[in-house]
Amino acid sequence: MPIGSDTRIGTKFIYPGVGYGGSCFPKDVKALIKTGDQYNRSLEILKAVELVNNNQKLVIPFKIRSHFGETLRGRKIAIWGLSFKPHTDDMREAPALTIIGELLKDGVEIRAYDPVAIDEARRILDNRIEYTDDKYEAVIDADALVVVTEWPEFRVLNYRMLDKLMQEKVIFDGRNIYEAEEVAEYGYTYYSIGRKPVIP
Repeated sequence: MPIGSDTRIGTKFIYPGVGYGGSCFPKDVKALIKTGDQYNRSLEILKAVELVNNNQKLVIPFKIRSHFGETLRGRKIAIWGLSFKPHTDDMREAPALTIIGELLKDGVEIRAYDPVAIDEARRILDNRIEYTDDKYEAVIDADALVVVTEWPEFRVLNYRMLDKLMQEKVIFDGRNIYEAEEVAEYGYTYYSIGRKPVIP
């Protein structure tokens, strides 16, 4: 029986993605691990949770490298979503920071959009990436679009607009918010989390 069928738990927060962030969950997990160690009780499950979450933030960079090859220098990547979850500008431990950091190490040029977290991103990242005021402005000349935060406004794609603006038709969906078959029907190569890539 799936864990989400238990009404005390539900399915609201059970979905694949690029990892959790924020001010509470990461801090609480670390605190519990440290407390366990202080009392000589190694909390292996929580240590595994932390390890898996950290690794999950590297999934999208891995997929991008696998798709384009090891040389990413000069590639242009659009990122939609910077905050750790929708409806906040909180970027503490946000998966976007890890993803951006990895891509910058590879020499990728990043243009990003977030409905409310741009000012916070500028405070953290300064001018290491470019910021836009519109999600479609972010994809101009992009070799790929990466969706990191599942903001409601990202859930419907204007494929005609993407076709006009993007250099290559590649989407990396870090929150599985799109139907793979629909994306492929419009001629896009589509990567998501925990599912096979769809190549038209």
